[in-house]
Amino acid sequence: MKEEGRAECGGPALYEDPDFRCVDASLFSGSSTPLARLQGDITWLRPQEICPSPALFPSNICLGHAKQGLLGDCWFLCACTFLLKNKQLLNKVLPEDQPQWGDSRYRGCFHFRFWQQGHWTEVTIDDRLPCINSALCFSRCHSPTAFWVALLEKAYAKLHGSYERLWAGQVSEALVDLTGGLAERWSLGDFGSEEEQRTAQDSDQVRRRRLDLNLLDPVKDDCALSCSTHSTPGGLTELDQYHALTVMEWLDVKKVSGGEVRLLRIRNPWGRRYWGGAWVWRGAGWDSVAPDCASELQARVAEGEFWLDEAEFMSQFDDVTVGYPISEEGYLKSIYTGNLLTHSHQLAGRWVKGHSAGGSRNCGSYGSNPKFWLKVCERGEVVVSLLQCRKWRNTEKYAQTRVEDSNNTKHQHYQAIALHLWKVEKKRFNLSRMLNKPPRASTHCHAYEREVVLHGQLEPGFYLLIPSTYQPGAEARFLIRVFSSSSISLSAMKSPAPPLPLTADSEWETSYFCGSWVEGKTAGGSRNFLSHWQNPSFPFTVSDDPAVTSGVNVRVTLHQSRPDTDLHPIGFHIYKVLEGQSEQMISRDEEPVASCVPHCYTQDVSLACSLPPGAYSIVPSTYQPDCSAGFTLSLARRIQRKVVKSQERLGKAVQEVSHVSVMQS
Repeated sequence: MKEEGRAECGGPALYEDPDFRCVDASLFSGSSTPLARLQGDITWLRPQEICPSPALFPSNICLGHAKQGLLGDCWFLCACTFLLKNKQLLNKVLPEDQPQWGDSRYRGCFHFRFWQQGHWTEVTIDDRLPCINSALCFSRCHSPTAFWVALLEKAYAKLHGSYERLWAGQVSEALVDLTGGLAERWSLGDFGSEEEQRTAQDSDQVRRRRLDLNLLDPVKDDCALSCSTHSTPGGLTELDQYHALTVMEWLDVKKVSGGEVRLLRIRNPWGRRYWGGAWVWRGAGWDSVAPDCASELQARVAEGEFWLDEAEFMSQFDDVTVGYPISEEGYLKSIYTGNLLTHSHQLAGRWVKGHSAGGSRNCGSYGSNPKFWLKVCERGEVVVSLLQCRKWRNTEKYAQTRVEDSNNTKHQHYQAIALHLWKVEKKRFNLSRMLNKPPRASTHCHAYEREVVLHGQLEPGFYLLIPSTYQPGAEARFLIRVFSSSSISLSAMKSPAPPLPLTADSEWETSYFCGSWVEGKTAGGSRNFLSHWQNPSFPFTVSDDPAVTSGVNVRVTLHQSRPDTDLHPIGFHIYKVLEGQSEQMISRDEEPVASCVPHCYTQDVSLACSLPPGAYSIVPSTYQPDCSAGFTLSLARRIQRKVVKSQERLGKAVQEVSHVSVMQS
């Protein structure tokens, strides 16, 4: 993926994406799925070559829903359905006012955004789409003239490396990628005995919360809900194993005989109904409700949809995925209470073999896992998630191969992970003694999931968070995210058991800077090149208050907006700006006062340092000049507690200026 795609799209000829070309490598990856049978049959056509009047969306939005083609990505299409319910999120993923067919500005390219590991990443594609016999062969809209689904699917395939990499997945992952929020998987099955549940503690066996639709009443109109099968259900006469469907709505309907029956309207991404239950068209179930009610509900059913009652739903499906609603202001809304979670923090970390990959609580090395302080300022609802990076390995510049574990081919993509939380009562404590006590809250079992979520009502105070893998020595990167209805703070613990963070005199203020390296303009490269000073620079000051000048007082993190498969080596330098001097006047021979080098092929590089009072400038760079990319720079400075700023809202757009402190198959 190249960020300079916008510039390339502006030429007179129709854009052709050099990073995701119309070749087999963009379609197939290992040919390990039924998709391999299509080799040699697929051609690539632009929408205007498929139909005479293409558009992104149809005039009747109901015909804009996704219809699955020959690619097994029902899990992704279920998440796409949620975008049609939330115009704000749809515009986030597919920015408005992009030139379409028939527009004089049209150049054959489109821009999309996906949330990846804490940041929104832009993906630019051309609009050539895979076809067989001049018709789309993968996902499409129910309207033959609407192409937003097919284009979004192509952008998502580019993000993953190929279309075939979208074959089979989890709805929860797609929901997070499309919303930047949270999603949980809940079970519809039997948990077994209490003894079996206790045995599962600190194991690698998944134990999920059992679905109770009554629990979701506060958010039933706003949340995303999908259901999936792990085996062929009796009611679905055509469905096979491992298929995901979307729950469009559920409601309680009065029966003629008295009482109520709960009905759910389900959408099948295949675009066909094929349900053999009591609530099919003219089924026996409709005789139990008033005729006018039956007619009204049956009229709601669109192509690919059907009704079933709660008993059928619970018996025919294996689990559901619940996506957290996001308010117009950008806040997550709790699926447990409907409360707005107006405060949020996130921190990245990693498990490193021999250093911080301590394994589960069954292991003596558990205490070496990364540890985080969570400060809760007042009683409130808190949701903590642990999200791990998928295991990939570069094989070519634009191709990826998943890492194969010879000892565990079944779970080759993710580690089994869990999250535990302890309340800390004293300013100094014995870590070993603390970890022998039951945690205040946990995700219970280690799960081979990309993300696990912990939820609870927490009292004010300090809490110790420990993310872990089940196996000691298992390496992975991860992201801790915390959402709360009350004020919170999150920080990484640097030593095994330090005293609680001091809060009487100072806190940390974080500013976010959004910028880009542009070829020929602001992509100057490292200090080895004369063009280094063309890179963007970001001024800041360090206070002369004695309370914040002792010890580490500045933390800088540089994040590049590129996929793991195509990273630039990045780093940054911090320069002193003399009194009366601007950052543009820094001498070209000036030595930096602090540096984060050598440049590394990674999404994020960070530096913590102690700087004396004064003015400074941060200069981020790639190693080679003319390497285009977008980036985000976060600057955390110790400040007096009385001037600590409140947390910014989740999802609030980062201002694109150089220095602003607000920022299933």
